[in-house]
Amino acid sequence: MRSDGRQNDEMREIRIDTGWQPSPEGSVLIQWGETRVLCSASIENRVPPFLPSRGTGWVTAEYDMVPGSGNKRIRRDRGGQVKGRSQEIQRLVGRSLRQCVRADQLGERTFTIDCDVLVADGGTRVASITGGAVALRLAILRLLSAGDLQTDPWKGFVAALSMGIVQGTPLIDLCYEEDSRAEMDMNLVCTSAGTLVELQASAEQGSFPLEPLETMSRLGLSIILKEIVPVQKLAAGE
Repeated sequence: MRSDGRQNDEMREIRIDTGWQPSPEGSVLIQWGETRVLCSASIENRVPPFLPSRGTGWVTAEYDMVPGSGNKRIRRDRGGQVKGRSQEIQRLVGRSLRQCVRADQLGERTFTIDCDVLVADGGTRVASITGGAVALRLAILRLLSAGDLQTDPWKGFVAALSMGIVQGTPLIDLCYEEDSRAEMDMNLVCTSAGTLVELQASAEQGSFPLEPLETMSRLGLSIILKEIVPVQKLAAGE
């Protein structure tokens, strides 16, 4: 049994509540155990300069932790200086969420998914991806309902899960206490069709063999498809 009483392959409870902010086209609060992330999807009728003006859209993300989200005050990003960790995570979130849509059917629009961590107890990046996908879907549904999109560009949900090895034992869905002492830290991102989007794994102490990585990946993929994607679909009304 783990510090919070879960089995090694047992997830924390996930809840996704919609409509937390009135102004963005889509917004959700995802509660993943004690972790809380507010995800909002805003739309601008323009695209980045690197995209040709041919009707192609773009999905990007921004991520930050609010000052009171951790066990000590976290300093805000100021003056355009984004912390290295925040930059890494928001790039991961953006890459992942771009797999949800067909960019050539978005029109010349930029969908920005803002992920603000209100409470951090491990797994903030996987919660941001999972909640951000729902916020993005709600924004697209709003455009379709208004007639601003004629064709649904949605390919499917993308979701993520954290895993790790703690004291030689593989664990699913690490809380902060477990993550802080993990020998190996891993994040798995996949589509609702069961295809892999991204796999991040790193040794925090010593190196590790390949075999547990493959076993954990297969287990993580199964949990995402059976336990996380259904929560996303329910929140989006699908």
